[in-house]
Amino acid sequence: MDFDLSREHQALRKLVREFAEEVVKPATRQADRTSQPPTEVIKQAGEIGLFGVPFPREYGGMGAGETGYCILMEELGRVDTSFATIIGAHIGIGTMAIYLGGTKRIREKYLPDLCSGKKIAAFALTEPQAGSDAASIKLRATKEGDSYILDGSKMWITNGPMASTMAILAVTDPALGARGGATAFVASTRDDDGNPIEGFTPGKFEHKMGLHGSPTSAIAFDNFRVPAENILGQTGLGFVVFMQTLDIGRVTLGAATLGGAQAALQQSLEWAAMRTQFGKPLAHAQTIQFMVADMAAEVEALRSLVYRTAWLVDNNRPFIKEAGMCKLLGSEYASRCVDRAVQIHGALGYSRDTFIERGFRDSRIAEIFEGTNEIQRILIAEQMFREVGVKIRP
Repeated sequence: MDFDLSREHQALRKLVREFAEEVVKPATRQADRTSQPPTEVIKQAGEIGLFGVPFPREYGGMGAGETGYCILMEELGRVDTSFATIIGAHIGIGTMAIYLGGTKRIREKYLPDLCSGKKIAAFALTEPQAGSDAASIKLRATKEGDSYILDGSKMWITNGPMASTMAILAVTDPALGARGGATAFVASTRDDDGNPIEGFTPGKFEHKMGLHGSPTSAIAFDNFRVPAENILGQTGLGFVVFMQTLDIGRVTLGAATLGGAQAALQQSLEWAAMRTQFGKPLAHAQTIQFMVADMAAEVEALRSLVYRTAWLVDNNRPFIKEAGMCKLLGSEYASRCVDRAVQIHGALGYSRDTFIERGFRDSRIAEIFEGTNEIQRILIAEQMFREVGVKIRP
């Protein structure tokens, strides 16, 4: 069994690590304190091809697959969760929904600008009354000639304030409900000058506990027209496209949390080796050794799970159960690792001048978005019982 990365993936890791250290990392503190996305860094990421890492070259992507995408997210998560979230929402759910559900015409129209970073994508699913219960969406799409008219709102949309292209789930047949009567669309929400298109209104930036550099907002549609040819997948089966997209997104969310967890571990090792208490480095204290050992074990277990699941995706093997595990364990391991890192650093870990403090605030959301951990446990159990012939849900 070969665990080595290909030469291409090794080169990608080198490229992303250098970009993360030299470009992303210096901008993180400013983005966190101002709650504004680092627009210049986003532009540079597009210029070197990071927005198209997993997508085929024929659409302007890098063709590095899910494994390459996990490498990208791990390296970005190691230096800044906010920037990793901007990229992740753009690639893993926004653009991925367009790629999975789009016709060749749709892919050729939208993917080149998305892969180059000229346009930013978002994934419009969550609503005020539809979070974990995604099937309760109310945004309505009414057929009118060769178009659909969208009316309603979404909330907690990552990249919502700046995205110019969105994958949107809307109800087209209320009688069937979201599972059989919702349709997915791709739509341009801003013109080439960056102005909102008529009928689309982005909300104000949400003030969040963490991920300050990642823009989040509500969005509203009022008589917003989308061509019928912009349907992703089949009419009435948009819920399927969106759930397939989230399955893939959970793998790379696990990769991003892996990056955050190993950053917390590395900084804890360095601090414990340097910091002296009672005449000895902290590294001599068995309590510190135990915490470091637990962190290291969890990081390596998560690494194996994430990259094995990426291999499953790239080789067209079933991966839904493993994707849920990546998200579940990744988010909880990262939170535990950062919590231990705060304890090891003491008062310094509580200071806003350290990565550890920001990491503590940023890591918590991973247990909530892209399907709460409670939902992941349900999905994993459902897959497990299905394997032994027990069907939990219709």
